[in-house]
Amino acid sequence: MSPDDAGRPSSVLGKAQLLLGAFESGAYQLGLTDLSRRSGVPKASAYRLAQELVEWGLLERRGDCYQLGLRLFELGQRVPATAVLRAVARPALTDLFAATRATIHLAVLDGAHVLFLEKVAGEANIHSHSRIGGRLPAPGTATGKVLLAAAPDLDEHLARFRAAGLTHLTSRTVSSVDDLRKQLTVVRAKGFALEIEETMPGVGSLAVPVTGADGTVHAAVSTTAPVAHLAPRRLLPELRSAAATIERALDRALLTASVVRNEPFTIAPAPVKRAAG
Repeated sequence: MSPDDAGRPSSVLGKAQLLLGAFESGAYQLGLTDLSRRSGVPKASAYRLAQELVEWGLLERRGDCYQLGLRLFELGQRVPATAVLRAVARPALTDLFAATRATIHLAVLDGAHVLFLEKVAGEANIHSHSRIGGRLPAPGTATGKVLLAAAPDLDEHLARFRAAGLTHLTSRTVSSVDDLRKQLTVVRAKGFALEIEETMPGVGSLAVPVTGADGTVHAAVSTTAPVAHLAPRRLLPELRSAAATIERALDRALLTASVVRNEPFTIAPAPVKRAAG
């Protein structure tokens, strides 16, 4: 191992993971220098590995830049948990958007962050930091608060937040772990989370959990809108109705999967009530 490789993964697989992870910041294309810098893999090694990843279809070459390959997208659609959840949720999320005209998100907890599995928004909708496959710090988001409040290992999450510190996206982002704990207690009692300007000035979100028949919280559904248009009394029934629709469809899909072993999931979403107008 060369001095440049000290302290870094020594396996090819480990270094390949670092190269692919370099795109998590949101960049769609990276030149070799940026790919090396963001991944921490020395430039010579990054070049050799990138060439192999291109051959495998995990990266694509566009001029002097690299981008994630279609093979990654193809494989990602076969991850059982996210594939089933997205498939059964999409109709309900589309109808929720039609009913509210707010930006709709479906998110799951991924460590200290929320991972957005789906986003439904129109051209006139507000810009937000979220994107499908993107992440935001969980403590400052409505979906994150819902998912943290339901987490069985909440104390472990809070301990990690206390050690690492909370990420502040705006001046209104929750500023201490003690305040976060108080917020989560309220969220757990009310069954929903309301976030005002914690992720983006002038914008707020309302979120509810998607809970399975066994009580497991699988995801969170949220609406995001300018604060002036965020009306919890109007939006909350629509959110809860969409979450209930997803819950029923997901429970049926998971039940089918438990019966049909070693075969693709069979998904039969429940009929979704269409918004009037």
